[in-house]
Amino acid sequence: MKRFTCFAMILTCLLVNASAYAERLVLVSASYGKNIIAICDQQGNVIWSHKTAGPSKGHAGHHDIHLLPNGNILYHDSWTTTTEMTLDKQVVWSYDSATMNGNKGKRVDVHAFARLPNGHTMITESGVGRIIEVDQNGKIEHQFPLKKGGTQSTRLVRITPQGNYLVCSEQPGVVTEYNRKGEVVWDYLIKTRVYGAIRLKNGNTLIASGSGNSVVEVSPEKKVVWEIRGRVPKTDVQLKWTTCLQELDNGNLIIGNCHAGPDNPQIIELDRNRKIVWKFDEYDLVGNGLACWQVLDDSQSDLVRKKLSVLTP
Repeated sequence: MKRFTCFAMILTCLLVNASAYAERLVLVSASYGKNIIAICDQQGNVIWSHKTAGPSKGHAGHHDIHLLPNGNILYHDSWTTTTEMTLDKQVVWSYDSATMNGNKGKRVDVHAFARLPNGHTMITESGVGRIIEVDQNGKIEHQFPLKKGGTQSTRLVRITPQGNYLVCSEQPGVVTEYNRKGEVVWDYLIKTRVYGAIRLKNGNTLIASGSGNSVVEVSPEKKVVWEIRGRVPKTDVQLKWTTCLQELDNGNLIIGNCHAGPDNPQIIELDRNRKIVWKFDEYDLVGNGLACWQVLDDSQSDLVRKKLSVLTP
């Protein structure tokens, strides 16, 4: 009897975990003619969407996006404006890097931003070459200049568990880690138009090489731990412009695969053995321009569903 009860409990846990995994949602932001932000289930079914500005002078490819703890979305659809929008599509906050805090008349574009735990917003400004943190009124609370590639095209910036900044610069193709004083504490020259990098739980750094069509894990000593370049082993999936990265609690890694055409998925999830366990392949929805996305965890997915249920008549 005890053995049966134990088996039943294990089976119940497995079913609960499988059910939770199936409820996982994906926030995507695509440009290049699609010009859409959408929330999908992991099978690609759209449960919410918002059309953004199309290509024109001043409008950008979508290069970063975040679901905030309050359920709002932090996004951009121009080179200079960062916007917070509710799921009922009301703009509740914005910051214009083209005109604010000394930037008027200067060349500036924004490819990376994040809402910090203290409520401030981190914004990376290429051209003027600086990282700023602003409060809800747009006042700069912290800033420092970028020393490597900051006046060129900076792509993603992610904050490490230690509070440092991992900055990806297309030119000269380097990932640079800055502390809060703006001092360079680590870098890795990858020599491609690098797009994204994150600090893994094991202390290594995972890099999406952008134009290098690869993803690589490197140690603090800059040794390559593993790399996938071009085709994912034992599959037909080709890596093209690798972009966003995410590490899940179970150790799986999620990789963005932009500009890969209709025959390849736009997002893939790899397990610890680098085997594909999930693919987001929705070319009709996002086309060839899905650079940024966020796979939502269970609590985030639940929050979104609850908010959308209130909005749905």
